[in-house]
Amino acid sequence: MSFLDASEMIGGYGAADILHGCTLKVEKGQIAVIVGPNGAGKSTAMKAVFGMLRLRGGHVKLDGEDITGLSPQERVKKGMGFVPQVNNVFPTMSVEENLEMGAFIRTDDFRDTIEQVYELFPILREKRYQNAGELSGGQRQQVAVGRALMTKPKLLMLDEPTAGVSPIVMDELFDRIIEVARTGISILMVEQNARQALEIADQGYVLVQGANKYTDTGAALMADPEVRRTFLGG
Repeated sequence: MSFLDASEMIGGYGAADILHGCTLKVEKGQIAVIVGPNGAGKSTAMKAVFGMLRLRGGHVKLDGEDITGLSPQERVKKGMGFVPQVNNVFPTMSVEENLEMGAFIRTDDFRDTIEQVYELFPILREKRYQNAGELSGGQRQQVAVGRALMTKPKLLMLDEPTAGVSPIVMDELFDRIIEVARTGISILMVEQNARQALEIADQGYVLVQGANKYTDTGAALMADPEVRRTFLGG
C-alpha cells in the first residue's frame, strides 16, 4: 500500500473534466515527479490531491486513510503540505514571520522546527528579519518550502518549485528537496524542468491530457527513447 494513493482521478473546473483517470502514488520518503507538456493537467492533478478540486471519480488515500472528502485545511492536519507556484509567501512579513505563519495549526513549541528550516536553508537565518518580498526568487521559494515544513508534513507537495530561478538555484533547491526526502517526508512535485527533475525522482509520471502516458522510475523514464524524444528534447 502506497503512502499516497490517488487513483483514477476524474475532475476539472465547471463541467469540463481535465483529469481523465489520472493515478499518482508516492511511497514513504520517496520523491515522485509529475512532468508533461503544457496543459497536460499536472497542476490540476496536484490540486486534486490537496482537495482544491472536487473529484467526480476516483479517490485519494493518505497512509491508508480515505481523505477524498476532506477540505485542504483538513488535509493539512492529516499531514499534507502544499507549496503553490505563485503567491506563496507573505511579501510584507519577515522571513521568520512567514515561517511562524506556517505553524498556525500547531499548539506545541515550534522553535525546533524553525531551527531545522534554518539548518536546511542557511540563507534564511541570515535574512530572517528581512521582508520576504525583498528576497530573490530562489530565496522566496526557500521561504515557501520552509513555511510548508513548519506544519511537520508527512507529504510535501511542490508546484513547479524551480519556476523562474537560475540553473544554479534550481540545482540547489533540488539538493534541498533530496535532503527533505531523506528525513522520511514523501515529496510529490510538478516540474517543467523535466530532465533535471527525473534525475532526482524515485518515481516519475508523464501526464498527457489529464491521463498517465508513462509511469516508471525516474531512471527508467530518462532511459526510455520515446520519453526522451517526445518530452525531454532528445
